Amino acid sequence: MVNSPLLLEQFTSSSDVTPALKHALADCWIEVTNAGGAAGFPFPPIDHSHAGPAVDQIVSALAPDTSRILTAATQGKLVGWLNVRRDPFALIAHWGTLHHVQTRPTVRSRGFGVALMNEVRRIARDEMGIEQLHLAARAGVGLEDFYGRLGWKEIGRWPRALRLAADDDRDEILMILDPL
Repeated sequence: MVNSPLLLEQFTSSSDVTPALKHALADCWIEVTNAGGAAGFPFPPIDHSHAGPAVDQIVSALAPDTSRILTAATQGKLVGWLNVRRDPFALIAHWGTLHHVQTRPTVRSRGFGVALMNEVRRIARDEMGIEQLHLAARAGVGLEDFYGRLGWKEIGRWPRALRLAADDDRDEILMILDPL
């Protein structure tokens, strides 16, 4: 349950993302990754030399119809964020994909991740006109249970698709939320 007031904010243009916000996004990503989180970097530890360019790439691709960042902040501090994207190609433009879903480990189990996921569902449906959402989650860290509680369904797996270390291959779990 969210105990502090939560500010959810979306960004649809790179010009809306301040250098301070980019730094905060990277800080969150570093914290999540270095704590073992599954948000895009498999080999911790990472630092700003890794996360900074990745954030820059996401921010540079922002566009209202195809890519948005959704942030969650409380008490003036970023506690989580995600990226929702869709391909404008007519054959697949009715669905979107979530990327880099993350909340800081120090604030987990307080409802921030649930709030982010509920808000991105609303944004995708009501503002972007998306009919279904997809995501791929790393097996072995309980993510499928979190998403399952929010209505997501596992639709398949890519066995041993992710190599985290020489002796640590993980399945990538493919999930869908439909209808929104």
